[in-house]
Amino acid sequence: MRLLPSVRSRMLLGSLLGALGLLALSHIASVVVIHQYRIVLHAGHAVLVALGAVVFVLIGFALVQRGLSPFDQLRTRLSAVREGRQRLLEGVYPTEVQPLVNDLNALLEHRERIVKRAIAKAGDLAHGLKTPLAVLSQEAERAAAAGHPDLAATMSQQIERMRRQIDYHLAHARAAAAGATPGARSSVLESAEGLTRTLLRLHADRGLTIDVHSSPAHAFRGQREDLDEMLGNLLENACQWARSRVTLASAEDGSALVITVDDDGPGLPPAMRSAVLQRGVRADEAAPGSGLGLAIVRDLAELYGGSITLDASLAGGLRAALRLPSC
Repeated sequence: MRLLPSVRSRMLLGSLLGALGLLALSHIASVVVIHQYRIVLHAGHAVLVALGAVVFVLIGFALVQRGLSPFDQLRTRLSAVREGRQRLLEGVYPTEVQPLVNDLNALLEHRERIVKRAIAKAGDLAHGLKTPLAVLSQEAERAAAAGHPDLAATMSQQIERMRRQIDYHLAHARAAAAGATPGARSSVLESAEGLTRTLLRLHADRGLTIDVHSSPAHAFRGQREDLDEMLGNLLENACQWARSRVTLASAEDGSALVITVDDDGPGLPPAMRSAVLQRGVRADEAAPGSGLGLAIVRDLAELYGGSITLDASLAGGLRAALRLPSC
């Protein structure tokens, strides 16, 4: 793609050429006047004229720089909007720039309204599907009580698969709509502590320990629901395979936030680490689940410009490293 010269370089070049043109004209005019009226120009006068010319040129360049400063401010504030530190473009701009700023703010507000409607519709869809799935779950329980364990097991398996598919696609749609929403900020510590309390209750009979090491200042630039979805899947997977301990930690790496989840379970062979991040792939086919948990994490992370990698943990099991944009 061919790039046009910057506005700054074109204005500076134009000012320089204009100054050179005016200097040439003034030189010609001075020569004509001196020759016509036989004026004797002393060296001191020449130096003063030259200094005055330099001062005027410098003032001209300073005015050009000052005239371009609103574009620098606009760029800085656009970066703040993109990074979620501001919702709209703030400030007062020259008459040539203000209409552009007004149009950009109108576009941002329109996008925000669309995203809110999309999130609301996703929530309505999830709520509408909960009741039919709950009815089917009751029918599976009745089938088991009536002496049809095979039928009940098949129904329960398919119901769970449908639930996971719904969760997967709703999370994907919500993140696709909300990933670029300005101003979103979610605390890693708050999300991790809430999920930890739930998982400890679910695994109370196993005596698991879940340690959380995260600073209150560590925040993800995105929706809280999406952070809960990613951390929930990682912690749930770690709890499923851990022998006694799961550890979640967060650290800042430049403009990114790195969240690691370690367990002391059997780990995963290197050849399987990439495969389990794909949809429908499970490390153990005999274990319950649909194989979508890690795939959901991968898709959500990528929608926010992040990533997830799996590696061996110092605790002896598996380490999941989630890299996300930070606030």
